[in-house]
Amino acid sequence: MAEIVRMPKMSDTMTEGVIAKWHKKVGDTVKSGELMAEIETDKATMDYESFNSGTVLYLGAEEGQAIQVDDVLAVVGNKGEDYKALLAGAGKSAENGGKSKGDEKAPQAQSAQPQKETQTATAVDTSGIKAEIVLMPKMSDTMEEGVIAAWHKKPGDSVKTGELLAEVETDKATMEYESYNTGTLLYVGAEAGKAIPVDGVLAIIGEKDADWKTLLKAHQSGGKEQKAAETKGEPKKETSQAASAPVAEKVDAKGEHGSNGRIKASPLAKKLARDRGLDIGQIPGSGDQGRITKRDVENFKPSEQKAGEKEGKAGAPVSLPKVVGEESFEDIAVSQMRKAIAKRLAESKFTAPHFYLTMEINMDKAVEARKSINEISPVKISFNDMVVKAVAAALRQHPDVNVSWLGDRMRRNHHIHIGVAVAVKEGLLVPVIRFADNKSLSHIAVEVKDLAQKAQDKKLQPSDWEGSTFTISNLGMFGIEEFTAIINTPDACILAVGGIKETPIVRDGQIVPGNVMKVTLSCDHRAVDGAVGSAFLKTLKGLLEDPVRILI
Repeated sequence: MAEIVRMPKMSDTMTEGVIAKWHKKVGDTVKSGELMAEIETDKATMDYESFNSGTVLYLGAEEGQAIQVDDVLAVVGNKGEDYKALLAGAGKSAENGGKSKGDEKAPQAQSAQPQKETQTATAVDTSGIKAEIVLMPKMSDTMEEGVIAAWHKKPGDSVKTGELLAEVETDKATMEYESYNTGTLLYVGAEAGKAIPVDGVLAIIGEKDADWKTLLKAHQSGGKEQKAAETKGEPKKETSQAASAPVAEKVDAKGEHGSNGRIKASPLAKKLARDRGLDIGQIPGSGDQGRITKRDVENFKPSEQKAGEKEGKAGAPVSLPKVVGEESFEDIAVSQMRKAIAKRLAESKFTAPHFYLTMEINMDKAVEARKSINEISPVKISFNDMVVKAVAAALRQHPDVNVSWLGDRMRRNHHIHIGVAVAVKEGLLVPVIRFADNKSLSHIAVEVKDLAQKAQDKKLQPSDWEGSTFTISNLGMFGIEEFTAIINTPDACILAVGGIKETPIVRDGQIVPGNVMKVTLSCDHRAVDGAVGSAFLKTLKGLLEDPVRILI
């Protein structure tokens, strides 16, 4: 009898599927388990294997066309059968998954959830029922439910251990579920496209005439009969094993080889063969339709291959070594300093609209000037000290950068206090060089070193880190060429300073070696505009490229 095959819901967000390729055409014979079509969803191109046996009487769309979920994908029945009346009433039979009225055994089995009884159920001993409940395994750490992408068995079919039972779509991937039970599939917990919560009833497998309805009722009631069945059949153990068995693998859009140009093998079998360095194509399958299972791979011995097959091989299979490792970690308590850093920087990043301006500065003259200064200076002057002094001088010329954003008002600071970021073991501190524009290079050098040492020794006082109007973060000593920094609120700007790198530059039309330093200014767009920040950087560039101007 003809049956309607409907477009399955192959992902949780799928609303329609595009026919990428038909593997059967009208008039062809199709068997249960045979590849019928390749369907492109919103997430992947998946193989659709038929659950029906018979002749393809009708196809719902041509290749490249879309079919809505639950609309008619195909009609399969007896050769020459009149399916038009069935097709005309397809909308009314949607509840039956496209089955004709004369063949409702499978839908009844799938929807045979026992109704709640008004009276209290009497405890029933189910230990004599030769069937087991298969629960939905937890296939990922965040999985709460699984959507049945496809059933590879239907009620009444025989199932063997290792055979593919269903494809289950989790929150991370579509996985193949292999049976750990042998018997007859008596009941399935949901139709294709429907969800089953973790530890919900996925299926019931047992002897053909087993009273699965009583077993299901006992399981749902959670009474003594359920415990008795679990004690005897140990379904919990089976479920635990099943939970760890599936291997995440999207259904191949294009197979490898075989009757339909593909190898029928479970993902677990493929992974095991790959780990053992075996050619999956050389392993005979014992499953349905010649499907290769985990057991086939485990029992396969390369030495038992036929001599002719050996001669056709280019070389022996590669045996990969087993990698043994142990996952470990330690939880580290967050210090008060780290908490404060996290809070301030998060507030800055997510409340202040940052924008960034990057400029290259030729440091040739700065290198020469530093060498000359250090010949007579009582303390060693660093490039960072020169940057602090140059920034202070540039801020004096651009007071609109030396501002603070206070929410309902903006403060233009007449004094210049430069915060210098210092890395310590627990995080980051920003001691302040006060009135930096009025201090000499040697004064700045001594103060920066003193504050940095206090920071390392945890001896800074609040007066040492409060009140900055502009901040500098220098990572040049670590070999960093360029980076962006997060604004140290309530300052409106922070300057990220990279290392000095010897690089080819063009001077008077000639390529010559030069020392270049990149700086990036992070600006709070609420207080500083692009033109203002750019003018500041232009002045800073001029001061560092001709350092004698810093001293004026």
